[in-house]
Amino acid sequence: MNQTIGRIEEISFFSTSLQEELTLLVYLPVNYTPLHKHTVVIAQDGRDYFQLGKAHRVIERLRETEEIDRTIIVGIPYKNVHDRKEKYFPNDVKNAAYIRFLAHELAPYIDANYPTYQMGKGRVLIGDSLGGTVSFMTALMYPHTFGKIVMQSPFVDETVMNLAKDFKNPGALDLYHVIGTEETAVKRTDGQVSDFVEPNRELNKLLTDRNFITHYEEFEGNHTWKYWQADLPKAFSHILSMK
Repeated sequence: MNQTIGRIEEISFFSTSLQEELTLLVYLPVNYTPLHKHTVVIAQDGRDYFQLGKAHRVIERLRETEEIDRTIIVGIPYKNVHDRKEKYFPNDVKNAAYIRFLAHELAPYIDANYPTYQMGKGRVLIGDSLGGTVSFMTALMYPHTFGKIVMQSPFVDETVMNLAKDFKNPGALDLYHVIGTEETAVKRTDGQVSDFVEPNRELNKLLTDRNFITHYEEFEGNHTWKYWQADLPKAFSHILSMK
């Protein structure tokens, strides 16, 4: 099989919302050309999705068989675990500013510099754990900007549930949502241990009852990249399908 690979560019980006310099990791696929429009996947935990998830390799394999649309990945790495919590955890000190950055700064920047569809369903937010949480929250707040979401084992609390309950247009979003059956005692960044399974089941019930367009599965596994990486082909095939 022809092992054709794209390239990953590292870009420095100053966010006025966050008042800090961020690193963006931008994957451009093999045979990339601005003549063709691309779907954009915006990955929280960006470096992890490339190094641990091998997200770009998954995209390349799916493109070889033409299962998915042409895709660019923009990964946003976190600086450390405390920075990650401040930006991703619901209502933490940088959470609102990070969500504004995604909608008001990053999305326009990507549209201005890459050949995109410039519409909500042409942008996918993806994240694991708290990264899935902030992806979902952002889409609920900006559904016309981000129309597709992949949540791998997201943290779910009352804030998340209330946002989903109050969301006015469930049909605007396309969700892919998974949780591991062994995620009953997950150690969080703040040191607390939480059951992730039951809150995710409750969220899925709410989404289903409210007629969200959602694909939900429970995998046999725990809160680690071993299982999120294994799930990525299915996640991307579903959310990026050309069918």
